[in-house]
Amino acid sequence: MPSFPKRLRLLSLVAVLLIVGFLTTSIASYLVSRDAVRGGIVGTALPLTGDSIYSEIQKDILRPVFISSQMAHDTFVRDWLLNGEKDPEQLTRYLNEVKTKNGTFTSFLVSEKTRYYYHNSGMLRAIEPNDARDAWYFRVREMNKPFETNVDPDWANRAKVTIFINYQIFDYQNRFIGTTGVGLTLDTMSQLLKTYETRFQRNIYFVNESGQVVLTGNSAQGRNSILLHDGIRDVAAKILNHQSKPTQLSYPLNGQVMQVNSRFIPELGWYLIVEQNETADLRPVQRMFQLNLLISALITLLVLCIAIYSINRNQRRLEALANTDSLTRLLNRQAFEVVLNQKMTELARRPRSLAGILIDIDYFKVINDEFGHLTGDAVLRKVADILRHTVRTGDTLARWGGEEFIILLDDCPRAMALELAEHLRLAVANYDFALPRATSVTMSLGVVELQADETEDEFFQRADYLLYAAKSAGRNCVMADG
Repeated sequence: MPSFPKRLRLLSLVAVLLIVGFLTTSIASYLVSRDAVRGGIVGTALPLTGDSIYSEIQKDILRPVFISSQMAHDTFVRDWLLNGEKDPEQLTRYLNEVKTKNGTFTSFLVSEKTRYYYHNSGMLRAIEPNDARDAWYFRVREMNKPFETNVDPDWANRAKVTIFINYQIFDYQNRFIGTTGVGLTLDTMSQLLKTYETRFQRNIYFVNESGQVVLTGNSAQGRNSILLHDGIRDVAAKILNHQSKPTQLSYPLNGQVMQVNSRFIPELGWYLIVEQNETADLRPVQRMFQLNLLISALITLLVLCIAIYSINRNQRRLEALANTDSLTRLLNRQAFEVVLNQKMTELARRPRSLAGILIDIDYFKVINDEFGHLTGDAVLRKVADILRHTVRTGDTLARWGGEEFIILLDDCPRAMALELAEHLRLAVANYDFALPRATSVTMSLGVVELQADETEDEFFQRADYLLYAAKSAGRNCVMADG
């Protein structure tokens, strides 16, 4: 007990040092990470993210442009038009193959000669100059560039709003003979935006030249116009600047800082807007700081638990060394006397039989002298093992000293103790210790039962007397009182 306060003071000092160390490193790490995140968002992350997303969107738009270009320059398409459009089913199969292979929403071709509108589902109708639905064709017909990207209803698919890539077709003499291309639904583009939002962890959406939100993933759902939305309306005029060069802005919203990167996309006539919540991006750093504190607390607790366990284990080990015979791993004489004292105290409260067996290995000095002390130690260990595995579970076995052992039998009358002693004698006598010259190992045993009002010393003296009587009787035998 006197050593416990010292151990407590040591553990307290270790705990304080661990806590101070972990707090210092965690706070320093948090401050550095916070400043790095802030600087990265404003100076690097958002501009690079805007450029990356713009490049991705350009790539996704250029892919259908490339498909449309291949269709417009396909010799099959041009030859089919120049040969009089004789087999519409053949073109329908071609358009359907383009649509299926490339995963587009629609594919089409309009002939300049017949003004027929061919669709991947078949020939639909003839293009009319006075039909507002067909104004796109006559616009494309007069273009000075080979293709355009525009957003129109697809009348072949229930007027679903679609992004069309319209590509001019020329014959081998560079004369205009029609228009072909593919279409992507706004739903497809919306899915692309959702993919970008997931990948880059940013708010991404498109607005037209009037500031109306025309296409969004998940982040800007429910937002109609940037001119009416809190926060961003303060910088809306700077966003709608028709500049293809990225514009970097920021605005406050509900106590948080929003960073904005915008640019005009001429192919669509829309503005790409990428937003980042600077305050939200600091939350992972804050959570990591909290996690570091939690981990630090757990590590501190674990170290203290390990320290307490180690101290207690070493204490138990020291106690075991003090109470255990190092050679046989049995209780030593001092520990046995403590057990006997406890049993005597219990007997005063609950009287019952208590017997003892004092054992001595016969001619053990001869074994040591003839075969050496290492062999003698091996014999002692083996005899201890035999005794340990033969006595009852509740019995107390100890090395009494030298080649002597003692067993305390709780709640065991004299007759039962005598029977057990004989069983022990035979177990050792019949065991082959593999000694040279076929030397046998035997034991002499004295069995005694505790008598009323008998002291511990008297109990031991009677056991020792009976053991001496067994040796005098020729050894390898059991002697009992009474």
